[in-house]
Amino acid sequence: MIHTLPIPTPFAVGRVNCYLIDDDPLTLVDTGPNSGKALVELADALGAHGRKIEDLERIVITHQHNDHLGLVGVLADRSGADVCALDLLAPVIEEFGAHAERNDELAEALMLRHGIPRDVVTALRAVSRAFRGWGGSAAVTQRLTDGGELGFAGRTLQVAHRPGHSPSDTIFFDAASGELLGGDHLIKHISSNPLIARPLGGRSGEPGDGRPRALTMYLESLRATRAMPIERVLPGHGDEFAGHAALIDERFEMHERRARKIGGLIAEQPRTAHEIAQAIWGNVAVTQAYLTLCEVLGHVDLLVERGEVVETDRGGVVQLTPA
Repeated sequence: MIHTLPIPTPFAVGRVNCYLIDDDPLTLVDTGPNSGKALVELADALGAHGRKIEDLERIVITHQHNDHLGLVGVLADRSGADVCALDLLAPVIEEFGAHAERNDELAEALMLRHGIPRDVVTALRAVSRAFRGWGGSAAVTQRLTDGGELGFAGRTLQVAHRPGHSPSDTIFFDAASGELLGGDHLIKHISSNPLIARPLGGRSGEPGDGRPRALTMYLESLRATRAMPIERVLPGHGDEFAGHAALIDERFEMHERRARKIGGLIAEQPRTAHEIAQAIWGNVAVTQAYLTLCEVLGHVDLLVERGEVVETDRGGVVQLTPA
């Protein structure tokens, strides 16, 4: 039996779904953010199913974002549970703060390179540092491999690396039941934003290969997931759902529309990625500058691959022009 435990977060996305797999070993998938409120509600949710934190035998992390791994150290200390994660994700969990700092360095360089003013970048860097407190670290005792398995007494989950929303997104599929524990790879009510972050290797690419192509990776991952015989998706946020292939097709169409819109803006006149974000989202492109920049750059990558747009250096800032 898999129980959904919606846990509060301080983020705009709202509650995060943790999942209690009531099997042997007793397993929690994702933890919620590192906050007292989240810990109390998680303990209460476990109690509603006759369990407590100390009963947990295994904790599985789907990806590197702090609303999914923030309590991992607290829960592992209290329960003695094994911590399981994709082998590429394990170093991030073990040194969350150091990894977050390196990601912030990448984000800062990208924002400056694509036209975001330095004062905005400085302010966002400070906000990002403050947000790190919602994350957490723990020793990973079981490293999973892409294409490997996670075994229980009553079921076996197939492990698949699906980078894009983050470099470490991992999904867990029960072929017998058709259930997919999808993390933030696929969510029904919102489109998962492919956030540009440092590559971790494997399908997420290697460090030093230039700007990570988060949306390109994400679309490849969605194609692989679309082909799976999934009956029911248990997502990281929102309600469970069926019909994953139709939803993925909708997402493909949405990204194609967005690419055409961005291509049209560039055809009107050369612009920076930040100027495009402002044209589409207005002031949101300032308050959520990195989020909107990632959205624009992902679609620019598609347009560059098609030969429709070129990137030109203008005094250290990239200007996007029609090919």
